[in-house]
Amino acid sequence: MKKSLGVRLLVALVSVLLLSSMALAAPKQVSIITPYLSSVTTNQMADAMKAGMEANGWRVTIIDTKGDFAELASRMEDLVSAKTDAIVLVSTDPNMVEAQIEGAAQAGIPVFGCDSGFIEGMVINATSDNYAMGVQLTNFIFEAIGYEGKIIALTHRPHPGVIRRSHALDDLLPQYPNITLITEQHVEVPGPIESSRQIMENLLLSNPQVGSIDAVWCAWDEPAIGVAQALQVAGREEIIVAGVDGNSQAVEMIKAGSPIKATVAQNFEGMAEIVVSEMAKYFAGEPVELGDKYAPATLIVSEQ
Repeated sequence: MKKSLGVRLLVALVSVLLLSSMALAAPKQVSIITPYLSSVTTNQMADAMKAGMEANGWRVTIIDTKGDFAELASRMEDLVSAKTDAIVLVSTDPNMVEAQIEGAAQAGIPVFGCDSGFIEGMVINATSDNYAMGVQLTNFIFEAIGYEGKIIALTHRPHPGVIRRSHALDDLLPQYPNITLITEQHVEVPGPIESSRQIMENLLLSNPQVGSIDAVWCAWDEPAIGVAQALQVAGREEIIVAGVDGNSQAVEMIKAGSPIKATVAQNFEGMAEIVVSEMAKYFAGEPVELGDKYAPATLIVSEQ
């Protein structure tokens, strides 16, 4: 009887040890979530992070809420309930899901950002210095039009990076009284290229004379592409266009001599690498310095 009891206890102990070992060896589950997966660059970052995370043996799920921020908040709550090991917000203003980030922190689930903002409750946010890029973009356009003329700005201020770039334009404009901002237009997402093309078509109808518009300041490259398409169809290629991101289509249009004359190229792979590296440190129990971490950006201009 004692021998039988001893065997049962040994079997139970071995089972516990095996289960513990399996639990320790279970791969981390990482959830990448964004409302903007249709964006070329957002998709690029998500794919780069997924590849880097899977190389570390983690399981990765990418969730796209297609521009629906209420759905974004709801899905984050679902992820917390499901006890995912980490959440990555991509191209999202964290203030819009502040309560969900707080809920994740209370549940012990780290929240990382990629091309997002940083607020309390998050671990890090990998991004570019968006204000500095806004300065680069603005200075390029101002210099290109000889510090005199009329410009249009296309923005999407729900995006934290766009907000910072737009602030740079806001700050620099008063320094150049001979430059007039005719209008700032909000670009719809998803569908920023089509939205921007329609916006520009309408603005050309109300500004038909050459010289009525000198340049279009685009907060990222997809609006620049849509604007350039509208300008080419209308034969208004004297208007200068520039954006931010280094989108491959925009770069090709710069090389081809289109109205797009410059883009500030972000290092999206670098941002993804930062997130993967900092998450690996976090999972390993190593110290992680909280806050924004920057990947460098480069100005690409037309050679013509």
